[in-house]
Amino acid sequence: MNKTELIEKIAAGAGITKVDAKKALDAAVSAVKDALVAGDKVSLIGFGTFSVNERPARKGINPATKEEIAIAAKKVAKFKAGAELVDALK
Repeated sequence: MNKTELIEKIAAGAGITKVDAKKALDAAVSAVKDALVAGDKVSLIGFGTFSVNERPARKGINPATKEEIAIAAKKVAKFKAGAELVDALK
């Protein structure tokens, strides 16, 4: 499912226009992104939790040359599915 299909589902499920559904989705995604950038967690009960993990710097190997390279530390987004979502997928 892509963003356009998701907007159509939201509009149909909420009984609103696609324009309003797009605004709502964009606002929700922006709010989640802003919270993660600020270092906060976003918990949606029954759906899941978005958080930020920090990966430390490490050494890796360039597969083409087999030389050792330094991989910089970075922050990555993480999602953990909630119990209701996990149960729905069974």
